[in-house]
Amino acid sequence: MAEPGFWYDQEAAQKVINANNVLKTKHDNFYSLSDKLDDLDVSFELLQEEPDADMQADFEHEIGDLQRQMNNYEMALLLNGKYDANNAILEIHPGAGGTESQDWGSMLLRMYQRWADQNDFRVEVADYLAGDEAGIKSVTLLISGENAYGMLRSEKGVHRLVRISPFDSAGRRHTSFASVDVMPELDNSIDIDIRPDDIKMEVFRSSGAGGQHINKTSSAVRLIHIPTGIVVSSQAQRSQFQNKDTAMGMLKAKLYQREQEKKAQEAAAIKGQQLDVAFGSQIRSYVFHPYTMVKDHRSNYETGNGQAVMDGDLNPFIYAYLQWQLASENPE
Repeated sequence: MAEPGFWYDQEAAQKVINANNVLKTKHDNFYSLSDKLDDLDVSFELLQEEPDADMQADFEHEIGDLQRQMNNYEMALLLNGKYDANNAILEIHPGAGGTESQDWGSMLLRMYQRWADQNDFRVEVADYLAGDEAGIKSVTLLISGENAYGMLRSEKGVHRLVRISPFDSAGRRHTSFASVDVMPELDNSIDIDIRPDDIKMEVFRSSGAGGQHINKTSSAVRLIHIPTGIVVSSQAQRSQFQNKDTAMGMLKAKLYQREQEKKAQEAAAIKGQQLDVAFGSQIRSYVFHPYTMVKDHRSNYETGNGQAVMDGDLNPFIYAYLQWQLASENPE
């Protein structure tokens, strides 16, 4: 309890505590990895002196385990952006193409849900609009956990799918597109000025996956920011008031992102640089016919195990993206 007359900013103090905890974790992990490396050195010397098949198998397993831990440690070091530690708001919007693209959107939804489960992130479906025949027209996910935004910001952009369509009776190959947008969930320390007169609120019945009181009460909320035309919706919460708060947080994140992108474009124009429009740029291709390959067009990381990727194995792509971004920002 603060003494009378002493001003105490609890939120700022908690941020300092959290930052110290993060530094302590990095410190402890470094020395843990160092100790494991020393143990492997000893095991290697023993194997050279006296080969043993069982010890060799254990040694190879421990090397693989250490490599994975070192990759995770390096990834944590690379996640040093201003909002990397924040929760993430992720939106999927299928492109033109009707059922084909809407089905591709649902495949991406499953991919991100599985990735989140594998990495111990909590996923909440804030808004869901089902496709006419299959898939989705749009979905908004709230993904909570440390470094959720830092890891998922690599997913922002257009994702391209090439496959034999399950909806084409002639068995022809189709190309589908879906855009993914990722924003950090902002806390109260970020002041976004939104005038009440600039917002139009609509209420409707929850109708999608994760929605509460589906087709019973008009608890879902849609906010329209009149000056920019930005539209956000939330139907995950139980009450209209909760959904309004969630939608307002999403709107603030979109407005903040819009302003940051505008500043980046202005800075690039002054420097004479040409920036890609992230929302419209194709970042990754998922090819399932006539061969199988998933390739990121920024880092050039690729894999032939497309099924593993669709089952949520995205960390190699995220790791490669963070390394590529670091190299791009610090060219030799």
